[in-house]
Amino acid sequence: MPTISMFYGILIRMFFRDIQKHHVPHIHADYQGKVAVYSILDGALLAGDLPQNKHKLVVAWIEIHQEDLLADWVLAVNGKKPFPIKGLDQ
Repeated sequence: MPTISMFYGILIRMFFRDIQKHHVPHIHADYQGKVAVYSILDGALLAGDLPQNKHKLVVAWIEIHQEDLLADWVLAVNGKKPFPIKGLDQ
């Protein structure tokens, strides 16, 4: 599971071939041991939770980088390494 971005202590990861459980393009956000799964298509929370301020940052980041995330999703589900994406603090 490569880390594709990191900002404000949040690690954003995308699993290889991870299409069975959530059935939509998604990312995993990890902050201090808490993990949440978000839809790339609309930023909806699919599972888990993060502190509210970190949740808002992840949703904003998804909106800004949606095209890049979808391109990375295609790579990841085909077993290829996704490209890094800039964080909000860069």
